Amino acid sequence: MLAAFAASQDAKDPLGGLVVGQLPEPAPPEGWEVVQVRAATLNQHDIFALRGVGLAGDRLPMILGTDAAGVTTDGREVIAHAVIREQGRRWSLPSERHPGTLAERVALPSDNLLDKPAELSFEEAACLPTAYLTAYRMLFVRGGLRPGQRVLIQGATGGVASAAIVLAAAAGLEVAATSRSQRGLELAQTLGAHHAVRSGDRVPAQVDVVIETVGEATWGHSLRAVRDGGRVVVAGGTSGPNPPADLQRVFIRGIAVMGSSMGTREELEELIRFMLVAGVRPLIDSVHPLAHAERGFRRLLDGAAAGKVVVTPTPTSIP
Repeated sequence: MLAAFAASQDAKDPLGGLVVGQLPEPAPPEGWEVVQVRAATLNQHDIFALRGVGLAGDRLPMILGTDAAGVTTDGREVIAHAVIREQGRRWSLPSERHPGTLAERVALPSDNLLDKPAELSFEEAACLPTAYLTAYRMLFVRGGLRPGQRVLIQGATGGVASAAIVLAAAAGLEVAATSRSQRGLELAQTLGAHHAVRSGDRVPAQVDVVIETVGEATWGHSLRAVRDGGRVVVAGGTSGPNPPADLQRVFIRGIAVMGSSMGTREELEELIRFMLVAGVRPLIDSVHPLAHAERGFRRLLDGAAAGKVVVTPTPTSIP
């Protein structure tokens, strides 16, 4: 079957190790199912894997991709929850220990498959399991935000950040979002942000929660922007993982720093219902055939994407 996979890894030239070619069909163990992938999306997780971060070299070649929406062998249209739990092991994502979703077919645990609502296209559904679920959990589970409260979202053009703007605005939050570029500021406003703030500039009012996925470049701003007793929810550090802690500011002002990662199957079900009730849909940057997946990876790597980059395998019969 056709798949996009990491054949080698290079921190400086990650796409040098990307190959789109033929690999063996999935062989599902007991309790797993084969899904005919109709749409998958790209994430920074895939770029990290190609750089050699989070994916051991002895697991190559490894099919990339964590998100998928598709059809099971019995014709059920599904969204795949990306968190794979195995007894005695830490949870993992597709493309870490098991082949990922950027392929014509993927094997996944049956418990990870949720019914896809007819209201969502396969392309829209595939956007949800990683970026949108991570944003949902940061905002409403770890952040505990309620309608009318204030939130600052750092780095508006990032996948999780842009998802957080969409969800926060739909939930009735007062949203401020930052970007280094004019394009990013305009995108934030298009997505529903009430305040588009250049990175590092003062926000109109201190916020209840900061959504932080950028790391070193924005950490100081996040601590200044949050109110006394507020929360900074962290789910990444694309600009670097080791900012100055500024512990004096943290303890004097009673700031809670909270980690967050992905979300549960139940939270994915909540996210899907929320999007249907609120009438909001994921922002899709572009759609690329699997055979030309490199074009999508290039948009992601170059920072050109505004929203989710989707890859669509051509439907074929499951052998």
